[in-house]
Amino acid sequence: MDTTHALDTPPTGATADWTVPQDWAHYKPEEHATWDTLFARQAKLLPGRASEAYLRGLDVLKLSKPGIPDFAELSDRLMKLTGWQVVAVPGLVPDEVFFDHMANRRFVAGNFIRRPDQLDYLQEPDVFHDVFGHVPMLADPVFADYLEAYGRGGQRAMQHDALNYLGRLYWYTVEFGLIQEPEGLRIYGSGIVSSYAESRFALDDPSPNRIGFDLARVMRTDYRIDDFQQNYFVIPSFDELLRLTVETDFAPLYEQLKAQPDIPVAAIVDGDDVMTRGTQAYALGKRA
Repeated sequence: MDTTHALDTPPTGATADWTVPQDWAHYKPEEHATWDTLFARQAKLLPGRASEAYLRGLDVLKLSKPGIPDFAELSDRLMKLTGWQVVAVPGLVPDEVFFDHMANRRFVAGNFIRRPDQLDYLQEPDVFHDVFGHVPMLADPVFADYLEAYGRGGQRAMQHDALNYLGRLYWYTVEFGLIQEPEGLRIYGSGIVSSYAESRFALDDPSPNRIGFDLARVMRTDYRIDDFQQNYFVIPSFDELLRLTVETDFAPLYEQLKAQPDIPVAAIVDGDDVMTRGTQAYALGKRA
């Protein structure tokens, strides 16, 4: 998770909570076409790869208008399912704003979309990453509860100077999480499901480690923001992820973590439930 923003106050046109009108009518035909290209490509790829919860939620994005979803229509459907809504923001927002929205079941989404020459990578999350990647999971009641709990946890973490640890939890679950389902490993993290390349890499490539989820282990683990992950953590179920989040007393856990060294990207450590020990060929630059 990276919610830092260069501005200390909302930019011009934004309200005090950093939201802006989506203004669906302002999107150009080529911007809608970019969404449609990305949507069609991922929707074809994800069956058999994405979690059942994500695929069920994908139907929420099939709205009445072509192209980029209208947040008002999308929010109306989500509110009826899980009480969430999608609000537009001009870009990344400060941590306290991010957590307040999430704790109150408001998901912030960028109101801009990448250029056609950026289909495969964009550093700052755009409307495709935010909506296609995240919103389907908001239609799942258990995961919706997890995100609300995470938002409240973020507000508490700021009081303990522990955002780096909680950010890793977000990164390795909400953004790049895997789940074990009866049919095999499946992806649910938004950073994977919204990426054509990583949707394949995360499940198929021999390079990364795939490790059973452990809360403290995840929160000690560094991550990379500009390339494929080399550690993916696998949850057994969304119910278990929610249970751990709700039942854990994070304050003493943060103090324990501060006394321990961080775990490097791609490392395997004693006690890991290693489901797939990666070759690390990609990280070493030896991948074909």
